[in-house]
Amino acid sequence: MHARRSFGIAALLAFVSVALGAATVRAQENARSNPFYGSVPRGELSATPVALSIKDTISRALERNLGLLLQEESVRSSRGARWRALEDLLPNISGSVQQRRLVLNLEAYGFPANPSIVGPFNVFDARIAISQPLIDLSAFNDARASSLNLHAEQLGVRSARDLVTLVSVNLYLETVTAASRVEAAHAQQRTAEALLQQASDLKASGLVAGIDVLRADVQVQNQRQRSIVAENDLEKAKLQLARAIGLPPGQAVTLTDTIPFAPLPPLALETALKDALEKRPDLLAAHDRLAAAEAASRAAKSELLPSLRFDADYGTIGQTASGAHPTFTVAATVHVPVFEAGRAQARRAETDAEERRRRAEYEDFRGRVDLEVRTAVLDVNAAAQQLEAAEKTRSLAAQTLEQARDRFAAGVAGNIEVTQAQESVAAASETYIAALYRHNLAKATLAQAVGVAESAIMSYLGGLQ
Repeated sequence: MHARRSFGIAALLAFVSVALGAATVRAQENARSNPFYGSVPRGELSATPVALSIKDTISRALERNLGLLLQEESVRSSRGARWRALEDLLPNISGSVQQRRLVLNLEAYGFPANPSIVGPFNVFDARIAISQPLIDLSAFNDARASSLNLHAEQLGVRSARDLVTLVSVNLYLETVTAASRVEAAHAQQRTAEALLQQASDLKASGLVAGIDVLRADVQVQNQRQRSIVAENDLEKAKLQLARAIGLPPGQAVTLTDTIPFAPLPPLALETALKDALEKRPDLLAAHDRLAAAEAASRAAKSELLPSLRFDADYGTIGQTASGAHPTFTVAATVHVPVFEAGRAQARRAETDAEERRRRAEYEDFRGRVDLEVRTAVLDVNAAAQQLEAAEKTRSLAAQTLEQARDRFAAGVAGNIEVTQAQESVAAASETYIAALYRHNLAKATLAQAVGVAESAIMSYLGGLQ
């Protein structure tokens, strides 16, 4: 029975270790491929560790995170595309000054003359010209589409800021969790060392066998290995956190917030869903992209319609600047496409397909937002219950270890019972630490799902200052 129980506890710890290892591998893969896990480092490397609160972490990430910087550049690119689309609607004004010396052959222009060669003579021409589209539905809709795409990219910056907030908070929580595991491992190692000393004293008194000392020594070495692994994981978590928020490579950091348990005030699901549909910037951006696709489709359908343009110029022309005479030209041009059906039909097919794609994406996005909010609410509630159960389990495991130590000291139980109790305490501590991390991450994820990560994540976590 004892052997089966020991095997079960060992299997549980092995499972936890494998799961943590898999999570670490996934985090490392994300760090290599996801721009939101990268940054543009700034500042000089300091020998003094940088003290980071969670608010400092978010602030630094919002300034230097690579994913956010790339999204901001996308806005600048879209702004350039918008100006290019406005080119066909805005007036074009140009000016020129020419001074020419000519020799002409009149016969080349069909004017027989004797002599046929005229010149050389001078021509001076100074002129300003303006061209203004008056009616062009296709250009208007193209400009409308580019403006909507620009607004969608600007909303994308807001969405990226929420995502950067979530990523930086998650990395901070992972680092805090790693620090908690180090503290737990050190506490368990101290307990194991105390039990080894107790077993050695009892053996010296002739009350226990030497195998009890060996078991206690094995437990000390196991706890030492766990401490080494936990300390290494903590240092790697600090490195990843520093990288994501733009600290210089190799900069040491210390965390100032422990982020204890703080229950989330009751949040009605209907309210959360309503807020998400109204505030999620990525959903609003998807709506703008759909509207832009509709405008582009209208632009394609308007290409075969007539357009009206106003053109005029005014200037002076003569053989010399002082003898030049004012002249002007005013024209209204109606452009009627006659045989552009092939190109127009191709663009209509492309824009119609893009509109249908954007509409499908938007409808899917609404469903995804609904799913994310519902899932986040379920996760918060479940994580809170798991945390409560984990706290009780940890307390019971500590009591079990204390009683096992008393029974061992009294000589009514062997060291194997103490070893099993130690493993139970280790498993319970790990379960509690993981449950606390899941609860805090679930609250942060809910804030992001509702669309208020940047503005309200501190209150969701518990009002940390």
